[in-house]
Amino acid sequence: MILFISDLHLSLDKPEITRRFLDLLEDGADGAEALYILGDLFDAWIGDDDPTPPNGKIKSRLKKLTDAGTRVYLQLGNRDFLLGERFCRETGVTLLGDYAVIDLYGTPTLLTHGDLLCTDDIPYQAFRAKSHTPEWMHSVLSKPLLLRLLAARWYRWRSFWHKRKKNPEIMDINQETVIRVMQKYGCLRLIHGHTHRPNTHDFQIDGNAAQRFVLAAWSREAGQALCWTAEGYSIKSV
Repeated sequence: MILFISDLHLSLDKPEITRRFLDLLEDGADGAEALYILGDLFDAWIGDDDPTPPNGKIKSRLKKLTDAGTRVYLQLGNRDFLLGERFCRETGVTLLGDYAVIDLYGTPTLLTHGDLLCTDDIPYQAFRAKSHTPEWMHSVLSKPLLLRLLAARWYRWRSFWHKRKKNPEIMDINQETVIRVMQKYGCLRLIHGHTHRPNTHDFQIDGNAAQRFVLAAWSREAGQALCWTAEGYSIKSV
């Protein structure tokens, strides 16, 4: 069994989601072959040195799971892209690049967070390109922890109001980009998160049947995991 989740947005003010995730690590993912977290595990990540709860508890439970033999893979999202190697050492989690191809029970499957596919949102893509440079990240991470905490709070507030002003369609996936990327990586199956629009999309690439699985964002009321076995997939409520 292989599990896929994304967009938990864990934070101190969302204890219900944290509890649900810890329960998944303790019970639902125990014995799984692998767990893939496709971005935005945290609502904000200001550096691996941040001790703010629930970070310590999350790291401890992830380490327990990886020590038990479950492989855990993590892609970075638009909220937690400053997560680094120290976090991986402390948890046993393996960090993946922006795009990763895995063999999912015999089918090459492309994994990504999803924000790179939202190419209609030109201002966001420009910010993403700037904020992922080594110079920008070093500038942020070199600042005192308290200043980073305040900056993260301001960014979340700013992001909330910017989204309210944007056309929702601009923030969704561009299908032409999806096809181009899947062609580049030689895959007919794609799994991603980011848009908070869970669904399964069937379409064609060069006359071949293709599928795009959009993972659900977690809320205080519910969480979901895409569960895959050799027999196929199902949606697991968490």
